[in-house]
Amino acid sequence: MADVNVSSLAISPKGAGKTDDSQGNEGIPAVELIELLFFAYRDFVGDADELLVRLGFGRAHHRVVHFVNRHPGMRVADLLEVLKITKQSLGRVLRELVDNGYIEQKAGATDRRERLLYVAPKGEELARQLVALQTRRFARALNECGPGARAAARKFLASMIDPEQRAEVERLIANANGKK
Repeated sequence: MADVNVSSLAISPKGAGKTDDSQGNEGIPAVELIELLFFAYRDFVGDADELLVRLGFGRAHHRVVHFVNRHPGMRVADLLEVLKITKQSLGRVLRELVDNGYIEQKAGATDRRERLLYVAPKGEELARQLVALQTRRFARALNECGPGARAAARKFLASMIDPEQRAEVERLIANANGKK
């Protein structure tokens, strides 16, 4: 198989091999943005990873605690849909979080087979610590970018989501923020 030199590749709506972000940045190789996203993600999750590893947890545990904390009473089926992981993967992570007192499972009021998830006080504290770590990184970055950065960053991140999923993600966030 031949090697492909991706450093010379870029993306364009017209397929011409260059980016055009309507801000005068035509011709900037997309690979630079891809690499920046890799490094930004590495450092963003690295802050939380340090805390999680001390507890014997990983990133999947983080995501479960985060979403259950933001959506108390979330059904296991809904969490599977949000995380896009297998039932088997979630089962292992969830079992560890329940066994260690971070998550509680309760039967549904109308359907006893339904499993509803809640953070225990220990899970709520962990979620708070993790959000605080990552909020500091966002605050620093947004401050360095100047006025309007939060709105631009939000628009950019939302635009990275597959178009057919955006409305559902926005609803999920709005519900967690109390803006149902």
